[in-house]
Amino acid sequence: MNLYHQTLTMTLLRNILLLNKEFALLSAVMIVLMTQKPVSTSAVLACGVSVDPPANIHITDPGNLGYLTIHWDQPASLQNITDCKIRYQLRYYDTYEERWRIVRTHKLSYSAQFDLEKPIKIRIVTMMECTCTNGTEVQGEEADREYTPDLTGVEESRIREFHCVFHEKEYMDCTWESGPVQPSNSQYYLYYWHREMDETKECPEYIILNEARRGCRFPQQSLLEFSQFNMCVNGSSAAGSLRAAFFSLEIQNYVKPAAVSSLQMLDTDEQLRLDWVPPSGLVPDHCLEYELERNVVMKDGEEKRHRKLLEKTSYDFPKDRESKFTCFRVRSKMSMYCADQGLWSDWSQTTCTALEEETQYIPSWDRLNLVLGITVVVVLILCLSLWILKKSCRKNDVIYTLYKQKINETLPTALSPICQ
Repeated sequence: MNLYHQTLTMTLLRNILLLNKEFALLSAVMIVLMTQKPVSTSAVLACGVSVDPPANIHITDPGNLGYLTIHWDQPASLQNITDCKIRYQLRYYDTYEERWRIVRTHKLSYSAQFDLEKPIKIRIVTMMECTCTNGTEVQGEEADREYTPDLTGVEESRIREFHCVFHEKEYMDCTWESGPVQPSNSQYYLYYWHREMDETKECPEYIILNEARRGCRFPQQSLLEFSQFNMCVNGSSAAGSLRAAFFSLEIQNYVKPAAVSSLQMLDTDEQLRLDWVPPSGLVPDHCLEYELERNVVMKDGEEKRHRKLLEKTSYDFPKDRESKFTCFRVRSKMSMYCADQGLWSDWSQTTCTALEEETQYIPSWDRLNLVLGITVVVVLILCLSLWILKKSCRKNDVIYTLYKQKINETLPTALSPICQ
């Protein structure tokens, strides 16, 4: 191993020891040069000078949990060039987004975020523009480097199910589950860093579940939006150090607003109008978008569900005459104007229209039959009542005489025999 690799290894070990304050045993992450593809010997010439790849390409780790700096030197063949513009094109593989990123710079270093659990791939080339090239930029051969981390710690002890939620922009909870292998006396530690911090710090408040650390709560003052927020979760156990897990995220993409608490509905003859108030918390109103869910129950029992994305806090729509009742609820999340993504809030309480009475249209001929039927029933009931009265009285009584007289006066002649 040459002097550069020895120096890089010692630097990484020194950073690991710094992280392991508070008696944490951080799993060592040593970047070891695994492959170094040789540069083609067919040199590119410009103005009689060989445009060689940059020299002494190496990476330094300042201990910022994956925020590394790539260094290189100007090639020896170009040291004495004074009348040319020299710059470098750096390509590195972003393992978080799984794509190559390209940077062009006149400097001899560049810092970027890398996942320390995956190989680091970089490619760099020298570009030169001189008077003798007539304004054309000549590109030399590309130098290709790949560095693979040496992961240490108990096998399969790396944590799982790591999730972060930035609640209402007031505090952030990051939680995890233990790995498939959890040795006895395991203890987890979380360290974090962002660009406004001089050094990494340990979790300000651990979330305890079943007497074990299963998460970390960050107060608002410890957070920084629109910047890489780096975290490392490692640990110690009776069997040795636990395997470290590294994470990098931008916290504005993990905001979860509070639920909408005020949903008002105005029901008129022709339409329904919904109004609601933006949720409480520190999320600006203009950063929110909403999803309205409408569940319609038809008179025949069929249910119809509709969802609509909205940027405003009200919505009008016509009433469905065939519906029995309609229910609504609303939720919100960060819009694309303030974040690349967001987490949906919980649903608001459901608000429903009044239950429509089940009325049915009756044709005119059915109405006539209904009236006749009711008339017959009333007459039969009256006759039954009079017949009972007749049985209880003798015919020569005064009551019976009055009964006969009343029958003849009130009932048509055709119906009198029925009731006598």
